[in-house]
Amino acid sequence: MSEQQTRFKQQAAEHAVTFVKSGMIVGLGAGSTAVFALRKIAQLLAEGELHDIAGIPCSTVVEQEARSLGIPLTTLNDHPSIDLTIDGADEVDPELNLIKGGGGALLREKIIAQASRREMIVVDQGKLSPRLGTQWAVPIEVLQFSWAVQSRYLESLGARVTLRESSGGTPFITDEGNFILDCAFGPISNLDELAVQIISQPGIVEHGLFLGLATDLIIASEAGIRHVQRGQAL
Repeated sequence: MSEQQTRFKQQAAEHAVTFVKSGMIVGLGAGSTAVFALRKIAQLLAEGELHDIAGIPCSTVVEQEARSLGIPLTTLNDHPSIDLTIDGADEVDPELNLIKGGGGALLREKIIAQASRREMIVVDQGKLSPRLGTQWAVPIEVLQFSWAVQSRYLESLGARVTLRESSGGTPFITDEGNFILDCAFGPISNLDELAVQIISQPGIVEHGLFLGLATDLIIASEAGIRHVQRGQAL
C-alpha cells in the first residue's frame, strides 16, 4: 500500500468516526482501515469528546487492539442490536454490495453487519468495481474436516480455488477454527444466485459476499472524501 493510499484510508476512517455518538454500541471492523477508526475513537474517548460507548469487535485481533487502546468492549449476546459498525471492504460495486474477508474475519464481520442498524464501509477509490469479482477473489470459510470436498464443489461453480495459507506456509485458521478458500470467479453476473449456490453446500460455513448489508460508503481519493448512501449513485 502506498503512502498516499494509507493517508486516504486514514482520512476516510476518521470521517466515519464523526458518526459515532456518545452512548452508542459500535461494531469494530477488521483490517487496516478499521485500525485508523479504532485509534480515532480511542483519542476522542481520552479527550472526553465521546463517552459511554461500547465496542463489539469482529475478531480476536481487533479485540486485542481495542483493549490496548482503552476502548470499552461488550458482546453481541449482551447487546444484540448495534447502532453503527465501521468496517472496510476488499471490493465494492455500484449497489454497495461487497466482497469482504481478506483479513479472515468474514463470519463475525457478517454477523455484526446483520446486527447493525447502520453498516458504514470505508474504502479508497481503488476498491470500487463495476462488478464484484473483477479485482478480488471471494473468501469462503469452510470446515477443516471437508475442505477438499468444498474446494471441488466450488470449482464446479467456476471458481479457481486456493487454500489460504498463513505467513508460515500452513493453512490459515479463522477465529472459529475453520479454513478459508479464496475463490476467483471473475466478474460475477448474478450475485444472489451464486450466494445461494455457495451456502447450500454442507461444510461451507459462510462466504464473503456481503449483499445488501452496507448502508453507507465512505470513499477517500485525491478529490477528497465522498459519502454515498445505499440507493445513491456512485
